[in-house]
Amino acid sequence: MRRSALLLAMIGLASCAKVEDAAAEPPAVSVSKAALGDLSRDIILTAEFKPFQSVDVMAKVAGYVKSIDVDVGSRVQAGQLIATLEIPEMADDMARATAALERSQSEVAREKDELQRAQSVRDMTNLSYTRLAGVAKERPGLVAQQEVDDAQSKDLVAAAQIAAAKSALAAAEQQVRVSNAELERVKTMFNYTKVTAPFAGVVTKRFADTGSMIQAGTASTTQAMPLVQLAENTLLRLVLPVPESAVASVHLGQQVEVRVPTLKRTFPGRVSRFADTLSLETRTMHTEVDVPNPDWVLIPGMYAEVSLGVDRRENVVTIPVTALHDGRVYVITPQNRVEIRKVEAGLQTANKVEIRSGIKDGEMVVVGSISDLQAGAVVHPKLAGS
Repeated sequence: MRRSALLLAMIGLASCAKVEDAAAEPPAVSVSKAALGDLSRDIILTAEFKPFQSVDVMAKVAGYVKSIDVDVGSRVQAGQLIATLEIPEMADDMARATAALERSQSEVAREKDELQRAQSVRDMTNLSYTRLAGVAKERPGLVAQQEVDDAQSKDLVAAAQIAAAKSALAAAEQQVRVSNAELERVKTMFNYTKVTAPFAGVVTKRFADTGSMIQAGTASTTQAMPLVQLAENTLLRLVLPVPESAVASVHLGQQVEVRVPTLKRTFPGRVSRFADTLSLETRTMHTEVDVPNPDWVLIPGMYAEVSLGVDRRENVVTIPVTALHDGRVYVITPQNRVEIRKVEAGLQTANKVEIRSGIKDGEMVVVGSISDLQAGAVVHPKLAGS
């Protein structure tokens, strides 16, 4: 009995010692170190890729499609031939304009000959009049005054014929210019039978086939059919509805990240233009982001998420968001004691928060649960994630 009582007493003393040791060991808490860093707050806007420019390629003149050299998906360069039209009556217009020019040139040659003849006649009549007038002056009565007057009259008529011939020549030369302009107009219209690409891009639609009748794209009274639709896809646009709260943060040249969920890739973009005014219906600002697409990876119509930075802080004291509790932070002193401080918070992101005052760079703060912590309590800090 005595041995059993002694054994039970020893066991009880050992248990009490263990309880006291456990009570004396400080509790472990998860901590993180306040550190200097850069913070930025972004908003995510969703938009759809659009070609940088897209146009229905029309014909300038009406005609039949003689040949079409592209199809859907064809990549073309600026100035590349897309289609050739056939306009039979235009050959007649060309022949008529050429003949009119040749006739005008012949008229110029004829008028030049007429002017030269008139000048020759004038030279003869002027010489005759000058001689008779000289004789009448030196030897009065030798030559009848009537002969002198007749010679003078012929000289004046010849002078008038020269003036008329010059006017006729000028009119003929003017007609040459008119005929030449008409010929150039016909040539220009004939050049429109070759439809070329206005810019480098890809054919996204084709509306006509060989033999199709195409109306002139300038005809306002008809529904002119385009030949193809051309889109420039090496550079794409994203049209973003930036909310009013973020408008002040948007500026030209701003770099943004463009994430395409279907490709699971991110592409660089740049704010290239914005409306600089808010839509009264949506309270958003029309903003366009240009995204280079040199490898043709992106396709118009794809959805993209644009990360637009609206606020940024550089070289500020930051702590994890889980360390901030209603404007207070639990700081662990070098003596491993808990100190509760009120802090002034600034910019907050998903994981970090800026602390403007209350703690310094390098100080330890408690992260996570603080339910059992009291000011002045001794704890065993353990870096989160270690």
